[in-house]
Amino acid sequence: MEVVFWWTIFPYICGTILIVATFYRFVFRGKSWTAPSTEIFEKKGLRVASVVFHYGIIFAFVGHVMGVLIPLEVYNALGVEDHVYHFFAIAGGGIAGLMVVIGLVLMLIRKFTTPRVRVHTTGGSYFTIIWLLLVAGLGTYMTLIYNTTIGEYEYRLSIGPWFRSLFTLHPKSELMLGIPTLFKVHVICSFILFASIPFTKLVHMFSFPLRYPTRAPQQYRSRNGYNKQ
Repeated sequence: MEVVFWWTIFPYICGTILIVATFYRFVFRGKSWTAPSTEIFEKKGLRVASVVFHYGIIFAFVGHVMGVLIPLEVYNALGVEDHVYHFFAIAGGGIAGLMVVIGLVLMLIRKFTTPRVRVHTTGGSYFTIIWLLLVAGLGTYMTLIYNTTIGEYEYRLSIGPWFRSLFTLHPKSELMLGIPTLFKVHVICSFILFASIPFTKLVHMFSFPLRYPTRAPQQYRSRNGYNKQ
């Protein structure tokens, strides 16, 4: 029963929350569909942390697509040998993971050390950064430490097929029985993160700035020399 819950029921619960709550927020709480920037309070630290984090998360996303969504048979058909795949997965995934972790740590430090930013930081923002740090930290550890010291775990034969089976509505929960505990924790934490998206600023990841290039520019004027009448 435990296996069925964690690897069949739980993913669908998280997925349902993600879809339903996101739809509700978009339709009924559209004005909250924002990720207000604190750049006005502190720019230098945010510029470094944000750039490092966002590039890292993009690379990490691409890596997960290649490792989880693309079947092993595709790599075999392309002639990509296992040791070549794992080398680039560890190198590329390790760099991407470190970028995400470093970016998140810098964001967290900035929120704690900059008074004006700290005042405008909500509990949801702290949760988002800390939980992202937990998920990314586990993933980076598994990539750089576990795979290089304990052994290269072939998740393309277990986690990958299991995850893809969720989309066919025929989950193969038995594939998750023998995987290492750290990988299980990483997957569970990731699904909790997915379920939290509609309730945090992470929801802005579903927004596409299609009108950005054509929108009217915002004008700012200096108040130097302004005299009140």
